[in-house]
Amino acid sequence: MKKWLEQLKTEDWVVVAVSIPLLAMAVFIPGYLPSIPKHLTLLSDWQNALVLYAIVLVVLYLGWLMLGRPLKGIVVSLLAVFVVSLLAQLTAAIPQVAYYGFESVFFSVIFGLIIRNVFHIPAWMRPAIQSEFFIKIGVVCLGATILFSDVMKSGAIGLIQAVLVVTIVWFFAYYISRRLGVDRSSAMILSSGVSICGVSACITAARVAGGDDKKLSYIVSLVLIVVVPMIYLMPWLSHTLLPLLFDDPKVIQEVAGAWIGGTIDTTSGVAASSAIVSELSNQHAVIIKGAQNVLIGVVAFFIALYLSTRGEKNNTAPSLHIVWEKFPKFIIGFVAASLVFSLCQANDLFQLSPKGKWVEPGVAKMFSGLFFSLAFVCVGLETRLKEIISRENRHLMWGFLTAQTFNIIITFLIACLLFGVIKPLVG
Repeated sequence: MKKWLEQLKTEDWVVVAVSIPLLAMAVFIPGYLPSIPKHLTLLSDWQNALVLYAIVLVVLYLGWLMLGRPLKGIVVSLLAVFVVSLLAQLTAAIPQVAYYGFESVFFSVIFGLIIRNVFHIPAWMRPAIQSEFFIKIGVVCLGATILFSDVMKSGAIGLIQAVLVVTIVWFFAYYISRRLGVDRSSAMILSSGVSICGVSACITAARVAGGDDKKLSYIVSLVLIVVVPMIYLMPWLSHTLLPLLFDDPKVIQEVAGAWIGGTIDTTSGVAASSAIVSELSNQHAVIIKGAQNVLIGVVAFFIALYLSTRGEKNNTAPSLHIVWEKFPKFIIGFVAASLVFSLCQANDLFQLSPKGKWVEPGVAKMFSGLFFSLAFVCVGLETRLKEIISRENRHLMWGFLTAQTFNIIITFLIACLLFGVIKPLVG
């Protein structure tokens, strides 16, 4: 019994434990929780920021108590990290910036890098630089935003496309990355980002595969930078190519939406790009993207299972006990959060916002984004610029660009077959 309790004191289980109150608040008191401010012009914005800081402080404090880590200096240190994270959130909320899909994590890394490489990080700021802890909490909260109903919206054809695209692109991206000399963990992160949904998939895969946070920040930056030209490239390609293949305007719009939804790596980028084509394309693209997003958990689980069952140097298969020990326990929290929130939504226990979105998963998404932003500030604070421009990172860049080009081509073929040929035939 004592040994079993000791196992629960590992960071993964503690992350699950401190995430439960966050998700419980999202379910039971969503209307009383603050939102991340988009500006600081009103008193309510400052109040929201202060409450969010208090919530993060309590979470970190409880986690450190459970892990038996020192608490000295944590209040002031976390405040400094939180302020940088808030600055990143405010920058990402600028309408012109948000339109191009630059998420807060991008600016979190940038601001952290500037502080790390231009100024000296004082000792008092170091206690709260805990990227691993923050990212894992963000991943568990992210699970609550992955609802099974999103799969159902896409229908059988949409689900088939999502599975085919994710599977084919993931294995191609992994293969080409490894051929270019990228290490296994980074290849898994890159493959997940290209094939599923960009930033969230990268972060989840990184925690499962045990990837280097510095390489993770580089891949995330690639994802967000490449999205910008693709927002305009994909509608142009759709307008140029699809009328050559199909006569029905409705089919052209549906194929365009499926193509854009399967290739652009961020949900905001998908929405912006597909809206350029038409409203029907926008609807199809967002639904297809939602179906792919749900597969984050599936891919993460199989990556974890694969790595957990890898034999040691003598190539002997590990026992079930060893597999359980190596399996990242916070993924159980991710899957459980997805299951519980999906069941609640299926039983009409959630409420809709005036914009037609589920309130409770929206709060969980807010918590996830908050902790991801904090985590990437920490990643930036831990990274030297010379590590980013290393030769291996250049291999990552070429692997990413090659995989993304393949993604555009293969998704085009699959979307044309499923939405341009099969769907019209079956009605």
